[in-house]
Amino acid sequence: MELADILSQDSVIACAKVASKRQLLQLLADRASDRVGIDSQLIFETLQGREQLGSTGLGNGIAIPHGKIKGLPAVTAVFAKLAQPIDFDAVDDQPVDLVVMLLAPEGSGADHLKALSRVARLLRADGVVDKLRNTKDEAKIRDILTTPVEATHAA
Repeated sequence: MELADILSQDSVIACAKVASKRQLLQLLADRASDRVGIDSQLIFETLQGREQLGSTGLGNGIAIPHGKIKGLPAVTAVFAKLAQPIDFDAVDDQPVDLVVMLLAPEGSGADHLKALSRVARLLRADGVVDKLRNTKDEAKIRDILTTPVEATHAA
């Protein structure tokens, strides 16, 4: 599964203006709802419930909130680059400004984990985070996110 398969151009939000984790999760839920036709409140509650188990803030200003949704047709991603970093209770206590939300259908175990792994690996690749932080163009952001990691090392 490639990120290009689950992250559409209309699922990239550049310069999102949110002031809190709650506002961010609502923004992500609303955008995902528009894409997949599932109630945004259900998506929000799923993300909020996952955060209560432990923050999905990985450190280095990155968070990958995620959850499983009954009736979701396929794994779906939404990316947000925040205008200003926000507190996300990340493991390194640093504010978050780059967020990839992943939603998976209930019972999609391996696909959900593969998508999480791929996103985490991409965001650890040399230069990817800097490139994301240095552009406000949504099409360019999607290109950065959907270029295979191996290709980013060759560039």
